[in-house]
Amino acid sequence: MDTSGYVIPFENCDNSMVGVVGGKCASLGELMKAKIPVPPGFAITTAAYEQFLDDNGLKTKIINHLIDLNDGDIPKLEKVSKDIRSWIESGTISETLEDIIASNYRLLARRSRIPALPVAVRSSATAEDLPGASFAGQQDTYLWIRGVDQLLDRTKRCWSSLFTPRAIAYRVKMGFDHSMVLISVAIQKMVRSFTAGVMFTLNPTTGDRATVVIDSNYGYGESVVSGEVTPDQFHVNKITMDVVKKTISEKKIYYTTDPESDEVFKLELNPERQTSQSLLDAEIIELAKVAKLIEQHYGRPMDIEWATEKGLPYKGEIYILQSRPETVWSQKEAKPLVEPKASAIEQIIAGLIKGRNIT
Repeated sequence: MDTSGYVIPFENCDNSMVGVVGGKCASLGELMKAKIPVPPGFAITTAAYEQFLDDNGLKTKIINHLIDLNDGDIPKLEKVSKDIRSWIESGTISETLEDIIASNYRLLARRSRIPALPVAVRSSATAEDLPGASFAGQQDTYLWIRGVDQLLDRTKRCWSSLFTPRAIAYRVKMGFDHSMVLISVAIQKMVRSFTAGVMFTLNPTTGDRATVVIDSNYGYGESVVSGEVTPDQFHVNKITMDVVKKTISEKKIYYTTDPESDEVFKLELNPERQTSQSLLDAEIIELAKVAKLIEQHYGRPMDIEWATEKGLPYKGEIYILQSRPETVWSQKEAKPLVEPKASAIEQIIAGLIKGRNIT
């Protein structure tokens, strides 16, 4: 059995490898190649997932259980999902695969100079983060995982999350072949976030591509991504790099880590911080600069998750956790201000009607 392709460091991943490491891990590798600050880590590949299914006799069993499903039959979707997820989560990871994952985790810990390194365990499906689909958020993510046993357990949960009711229903609705959608798992060094959130390299409300829009809250980005808080929002003009709009919201909760137990807690923000600006102006501009670099690398509008490292002085503390193509406005054809006309005189008249200067 060839085990060489079961784990791949992020720095060796790129967009040609989506079928091997999934959309998230491929994107992280691309970001590293573009010199974007990304926390280190590695991908547990789709080959490892398929080997796990084979070892436990699950591949055919799962596909047969997914036959003749209707995306509107919620009770049946939930029953099928519960069955498949329990099969995967109760499966056994072979000693060979366990050793490979464990040795790469320990290597990452040595590189980071942190024993029992805390990591994020993130699903990275082969059909997610695609320009023409909205698979984002359908699979699981686990934060602040320490030790090999926890890592292996959360890896199985990520694999099983390929079969949540929502994910199954979406594939049925969109006509995706279940057997062709595989999953990788990203193992990524945790960022001890002071602030975190999402940003878009266009205005997600209007589609304006001259603006970077940044949503921010204190602590981890889960409060922003999940919609539990109304985050602060900052608009930056891409050309002048000026902050042109600030909306400071009342942010009542945030997620952080207990320094003794390493557990993630949801806490109330102190009253004075609830309405304070969660990012410095200098950090807003720095994030916008990174967003522009990512958009230039991919050549399309992007949806980006970011964090600032807790406990570091301002300088170089911004990290990009993941990036995917924006899937709403980028699919719409940009229409010209004036439709092409059959003749030059028609073009001039149309321009005058629209109020444009014709030079």
